[in-house]
Amino acid sequence: MAEQPVAGRAVEDLLRECAPQVLGALVRRHGMFDACEDAVQEALLAAALQWPKDGIPDNPRGWLLTVANRRLVDEIRSDEARRRREDADAATPAEAAQRPPELDRDDSLLLLFMCCHPSLSRPSRVALTLRAVGGLTTAQIAAALLVPEATMAQRISRAKQSLKASGMPPDAERAARLAEVRHVLYLIFNEGYTSTSGPDLTAPELSSEAIRLTRMLHGLVPDDAETAGLLALMLLTDARRRARTSPSGELVPLDEQDRSLWDKALIAEGVDLLSRTLPRGQVGPYQLQAAIAAVHDEAATPDATDWPQILALYDLLGRTDPDNPMVALNRAVAVAKVLGPSEALALLDDLAEDKRLKDHHRLLAARAHLLELQGNRAEAAETYRAAARRTTSTPEHRHLTNRADRLSE
Repeated sequence: MAEQPVAGRAVEDLLRECAPQVLGALVRRHGMFDACEDAVQEALLAAALQWPKDGIPDNPRGWLLTVANRRLVDEIRSDEARRRREDADAATPAEAAQRPPELDRDDSLLLLFMCCHPSLSRPSRVALTLRAVGGLTTAQIAAALLVPEATMAQRISRAKQSLKASGMPPDAERAARLAEVRHVLYLIFNEGYTSTSGPDLTAPELSSEAIRLTRMLHGLVPDDAETAGLLALMLLTDARRRARTSPSGELVPLDEQDRSLWDKALIAEGVDLLSRTLPRGQVGPYQLQAAIAAVHDEAATPDATDWPQILALYDLLGRTDPDNPMVALNRAVAVAKVLGPSEALALLDDLAEDKRLKDHHRLLAARAHLLELQGNRAEAAETYRAAARRTTSTPEHRHLTNRADRLSE
């Protein structure tokens, strides 16, 4: 044991790092995701109370696993119904309690695979990942995703119950499951970077947590190029976060941002990661999106942006991810920069036939912007207002309404 008390923040950071590793090891040993998660939470609480006073153990993960294992075994022993059903295995819990902690491997990847099980809905995968791997409380997740806490608690509880018999997927399924893990982390980041509803444009705790978890995933699968690409994309995008809102919380478009506020360290890290990933070949959507973000980040001014290169990258991205309407929408904006707004408006006419985008405020906002570039002020103002009516984000609503008002004046 360490001899000196330690700061609560150091303990909190260590517990967040250890929690998924301990939960993964416990689930691997016992199954019963729900019961294991409860036991780990009790062990974390015990550590949060004891470690700041007594010091951090020499083997903190082993300490947590031992305590959580004992709590779980005690719970199993106290469950009389289970004991009657499993009389033949009555000695198993005691034997498990005597086994040394199995922390010779990191089970975080197992835990991510479980949280992203295909039997769960996408919202449940997001919530369970934030709860079990991210260590956020149910209240924190509900607040970040703007869902009532009781609703979120039910969602997480149902998800944990669904995973009772789940484990590490067979080798043949792991590539597909890894892709789903990446997508869940991508969804978490996007919701943090641009909240779909509510009074604030961003939810930094979500985007920061997505970056932390993606760093962890990259450490677990360092040779996976798309995971590296996803991490680079997050870093290069999050680097602009401080400049995206004014001091009063108003949305600031990319070409109006104060680029001195961009985080140069995150940009350098993202570019370096991308430069080490792209030469490997087998370029995927996350790597291409990261490359587009890098072109934006490396431009000293809006006019210095290499839009032909961005358009070429969107052309590649469209071939790699052909069924993504948001990629096609963003490509149309790049077309406007290179070939003019009329060419881009024709593309938006085609996208309006896609039922996934037909009523989306971003399609209308893009159309309004292109109409404004054309000099069609009246129709642009009307379209900005239509977009404002369809967004559930308060900052986006104000921004779109302000654009319409300025054009009307």
